[in-house]
Amino acid sequence: MVDKPHLDEEALAELQDVMEDEFEVLIHTFVNDSRERIAGLQHAADANDADAFAKMAHSFKGSCINIGAPHLGELCLEAEKAGKADSLDGAPAMLAAIRAEFQIVTDMFEGFLVR
Repeated sequence: MVDKPHLDEEALAELQDVMEDEFEVLIHTFVNDSRERIAGLQHAADANDADAFAKMAHSFKGSCINIGAPHLGELCLEAEKAGKADSLDGAPAMLAAIRAEFQIVTDMFEGFLVR
């Protein structure tokens, strides 16, 4: 079980300081890009393409960690490992967990942006 926080508020605060007025653009870009990555994961799973699944999960993981979404990043790491092991039997459950966590993170970002 993943026990990392949904958002690393300290990392987000640092990003906000560095990005200043562009912080909101960064968050919106992450959210939109993440939707495409989740769709890519689904496509790879549907095609039973473990290599593409692993690569997409790896890329998504890095994006999550960089933006301060460690729990989502950890879920992506689990998906990456499954793809590398050529074991996509658990992909539907992994994708469901990633989608659910992404929704939580997205909702939390909205709260973070209105501060």
